Amino acid sequence: MAQCFKLSRRTIQLATGAVRTETVYGIISLTPDQASPQALLTFVQQHWTIENKLHWVKDVTFDEDRCQLRVGRKHHLMALVRNTALSLLRLDGHQNIASALRSFAARPEAALALVAYPPGER
Repeated sequence: MAQCFKLSRRTIQLATGAVRTETVYGIISLTPDQASPQALLTFVQQHWTIENKLHWVKDVTFDEDRCQLRVGRKHHLMALVRNTALSLLRLDGHQNIASALRSFAARPEAALALVAYPPGER
């Protein structure tokens, strides 16, 4: 441990206007010369970008947490399929993955075209 930090943040729930204050603490192996307070804030923000763009989509949109595959390597294969689908959708310019999945469910030929001719190869 080279340094620790305290981050306080305030969020406002848009629907109700309720204000919530939260304080979190972190430990990092970078020295103050290697990571300034602004750099630490950037690290935390980047973490949440990954969480929101990847993990949340996999947990909620793909419902990955409820997957019941436990035997052998099937769960690894399904994770690979989900990651590939997510990458193809992002490369194709889709921001809202749930909406893109609904659109492709209604047009399976478009989904097959995306797999057969990935973005950049069309």
